[in-house]
Amino acid sequence: MKQTAQLILLILIATMAFSCKTSTVQVADLKTEGLVDPLGIDRVKPHLSWIMESPDRGEMQTAYQILVASSRENLDNSTGDLWDSEKVVSEESFAVAYDGAELSSGTEAFWKVKVWDAGGQESSWSPVAKWSMGILKAVDWKAKWIGLDRAIGTDKPDQINRVLSARYLRKEFSIGKKVKRATAYIVGLGVYELYLNGEKVGDHVLSPGLTEYPKRSFYITYDITDLVLDGNNTAGTILGNGRYFSPRFNEPTPTVTYGYPKMLLQIALQYEDGSEEIIVSDESWKITTDGPIVSNNEYDGEFYDARKEMPGWNQNGYDDTDWMQAELVENPSENLSAQMTQPIRITGAITPVALSNPEPGVWIFDMGQNLVGWTKLTVQAEAGTKTIQRFAESLKEDGTLYLDNIRGAKVTDTYITKGDGVETFSPRFVFHGFRYVELTGFPGTPELSSLEGKVVNDDLPLVGTFQCSNELINQIYKNAFWGLRGNYRSIPTDCPQRDERQGWLGDRAAGSRGESYMFDISKLYNKWLVDIFDAQKETGSISDVCPAYWPFYNDNVTWAGTPVQLVKMLYDQYGDPRVVKKSYSSLKKWMDHMIGSYMADDIMPRDTYGDWCVPPIDPKVIHTKDPERLTAHDYIGTTYFCQKLKLMEGFAAMLGKTEDEKYFNELHSKMKGAFHKKFFDEKTQKYSNNSATANILALAFDLVPSAYEQIIFDNLVKKIEVEHHSHITTGLIGQQFFNRTLTGYGRADLAYLVNTQKDYPSYGYMIENGATTIWELWNGNTADPAMNSGNHVMLLGDFLIWLYEDLAGIKPDVSNPGFKHVIMKPTLIDGLDFVKASHKSPYGMIISEWNATDDEFDWNITIPANTTATLYIPVKEVPEIIESGNIYEVPENMTQDGLSEINIISGSYHFKSNLK
Repeated sequence: MKQTAQLILLILIATMAFSCKTSTVQVADLKTEGLVDPLGIDRVKPHLSWIMESPDRGEMQTAYQILVASSRENLDNSTGDLWDSEKVVSEESFAVAYDGAELSSGTEAFWKVKVWDAGGQESSWSPVAKWSMGILKAVDWKAKWIGLDRAIGTDKPDQINRVLSARYLRKEFSIGKKVKRATAYIVGLGVYELYLNGEKVGDHVLSPGLTEYPKRSFYITYDITDLVLDGNNTAGTILGNGRYFSPRFNEPTPTVTYGYPKMLLQIALQYEDGSEEIIVSDESWKITTDGPIVSNNEYDGEFYDARKEMPGWNQNGYDDTDWMQAELVENPSENLSAQMTQPIRITGAITPVALSNPEPGVWIFDMGQNLVGWTKLTVQAEAGTKTIQRFAESLKEDGTLYLDNIRGAKVTDTYITKGDGVETFSPRFVFHGFRYVELTGFPGTPELSSLEGKVVNDDLPLVGTFQCSNELINQIYKNAFWGLRGNYRSIPTDCPQRDERQGWLGDRAAGSRGESYMFDISKLYNKWLVDIFDAQKETGSISDVCPAYWPFYNDNVTWAGTPVQLVKMLYDQYGDPRVVKKSYSSLKKWMDHMIGSYMADDIMPRDTYGDWCVPPIDPKVIHTKDPERLTAHDYIGTTYFCQKLKLMEGFAAMLGKTEDEKYFNELHSKMKGAFHKKFFDEKTQKYSNNSATANILALAFDLVPSAYEQIIFDNLVKKIEVEHHSHITTGLIGQQFFNRTLTGYGRADLAYLVNTQKDYPSYGYMIENGATTIWELWNGNTADPAMNSGNHVMLLGDFLIWLYEDLAGIKPDVSNPGFKHVIMKPTLIDGLDFVKASHKSPYGMIISEWNATDDEFDWNITIPANTTATLYIPVKEVPEIIESGNIYEVPENMTQDGLSEINIISGSYHFKSNLK
């Protein structure tokens, strides 16, 4: 109550000040459904968001007005013919639902917004934003699915390394009127490129996004107005395999395949005279498999024979007499949905840093960074010269590629020259995880410029920065950045290089929260939830891998229960309650399935993988067999299910489902009691086998009776400090709560010490041994190659969360989520002199930059307009805080545990406090 009163007073003071002057507020960063000017969305009442900006302190939005028009001209005239919200008294600036005229397929909408500030002053109108609707009803699709549902020519779909050539399709059509607007809607499975009159449409690659194909396929919308010609036009597409035509059948595990590549394309033409016409995919299209992409397989690479290029195939007048007629094929999916996520793009380029020649004719390019994507090869040679590239994350001692950890993937791109001067080659439908590239068959001696690395990933906005006085921490952060970036492939993948590349749920259960501080993952993870629920069985069972290309329906809590945590993360970090509402029934279905099928005596025994990848003593093995380092399956299953019950209780309360809320609460209480009774030994005062993970889970999930909390924490500290010499002691499960548990119980110094070690096992050990991403195993340089990816992010656990929320002190108030109210509570640690961090929240940029000496704490912060914050400032016994050169009065009763709690309004501040 005191905090609320203090904030109200501050806001009132700010309001009085603002009432006497012109508004300095600007409105920026307009988004529709979380995207900038999206085309072809299929949400009929899309959510609109904007950011309020002001240099002044205490600015709050008190009202807004939105105008939505069917044309730019109408909007420029401030005519909201689709919607005029009029003045709405509200602080809402995130996820405001459109509430105007009903929108039909293909409708364009232009919009702008203005706001009223804390003093009631009106801002100017924002810049104009726009969106367009996709194809909203099945009857609006007039196109037909076409393709070639069989092997042909050199295709070898039945061998282990499946070989299938790319499908090329083309269609000429004529336009006899002046075009006002032209829009293309396309589904190309597995992946495609679309061309119009010889020009590639858009800059997407590896499109569309991966889905649970029997349930859903994505269509992509393009504005092609500038590409259509008066008179004759030609549309062309290339279809690659992606995951629709799976890379394998049974290696390394049974893999679902869905069929041969296929396409659905609809071009909508709106003419200046008001008439309309559509061009569709149908049996009149022509198709060939005899193009230059002889084969494409995500595991094995692409084989491109430039001698087979077909100049002009996607332009008017090409002779396609030898092409076949496209065939009508079956609809592959129950639903066609708009892809409402950021696309995959080429997001960067890297020049090699070194070139070596370990064997005659073998050239090794070192990119200097483990990355995900492909290369651009530049070569000049006689026709028929075969150049071969292979990709790896590390080298053998003799300087050649180390490929054992790539397992069965061939990771080979082959290019055969056409002999036409300087030629360049990049693959279209494959990607690799690599630092090193082996080039053979190159004529003469290559130069560093002969290869360029292309970085490929979901083009997610970067929303966070972090830097501190410890360079090792900074390097770990950089490794995490590259690892996360490379594993965004329309789903969060486990790894990008070997014969796997799957969406393992448990890998991101807790770590996704840390990711959200670095990247805007809201659209990606909302999309992944759709994949997860699309793959959910009628029984409620959820696969450990989603989409369920590897259908592992093991009914274990830690992996299959991940969506419960993802929903919580998305709500906390972005504040959109829709994710809870739309996910609740699927989550409850899974909970009911697990309870009804497996719970006994209020214990949940289901756990498949244990504390995955605990660091073993023997550096050559993957999984430890030391019973003191392992954590029992029923212990993990029970603790994690308790956590899920507590989260579900909160979701039920949010949605007003009082009976469910009561049910989850009561079951949680019973499980908590049963857990303590079964696993706690009164004689030894330990849980289970006293592993670090056992102690962490009990503490992190609030399962320890208060009388025993300190005892259990002391057990954990002893385990880490004494038995493991202040090194990593956990695998994936324990690591998810490792740093926060230590910090929450007052031992941030121990977390810091563990994270800054440089010998095994530690992140520093990875870096000391050349890692530029995060390894799959703590002993990834010595373990069995069957499972030692050099680019996995699962072992990050809560490391990034700890950096932002505990070291930098930036955290959302879960009772006012999405950073509408910010909790800023930095943790000072001996040896850590400064932290500089920023995070762009849905309301704007939050900045925390502090320096600490023995005598003084110096803190620069920025809280975005339309938000408030609670600060916790380190002070000496008698609080004395200086803010921008002035003494800041702090009520004495708000000082506790060496921290002064202060509520502030938005703005930039510079605080100083005495520490001695």
